[in-house]
Amino acid sequence: MLWAPAAGVLHDIVLEGHSCALDGEIQAIVSVSLPIEYEAVLTRPHQLDATGLSIGEANAVLDALTAVAEPVQLRFLWRPRLEDPADEMVLETAVNGRADRLATFNLHHFKSAAKVSGSWP
Repeated sequence: MLWAPAAGVLHDIVLEGHSCALDGEIQAIVSVSLPIEYEAVLTRPHQLDATGLSIGEANAVLDALTAVAEPVQLRFLWRPRLEDPADEMVLETAVNGRADRLATFNLHHFKSAAKVSGSWP
């Protein structure tokens, strides 16, 4: 199963011990821009407080995820499709990588993504 994770789900899927991506149970996909966005989100002070991680530990998790993720080259840009422009890179990675699933807690912003994929989130 190919999946494109949004930054918010990394805490529950990877950081809370549900390491299905790191264990190879599912195949994560990433574009160049996603890990950069993940780092920006996960190293915010309130995110570090919520996870209990240091910046170094958060970066180590991102490095581990990036090491096992399948790289996706963005051949088509789908903008604008979503209410929040910051979410567009997740949708573009999912569509270009032909993801089976898009993992997010942000259902409000990704409702219109179902029109592109026919199913997710």
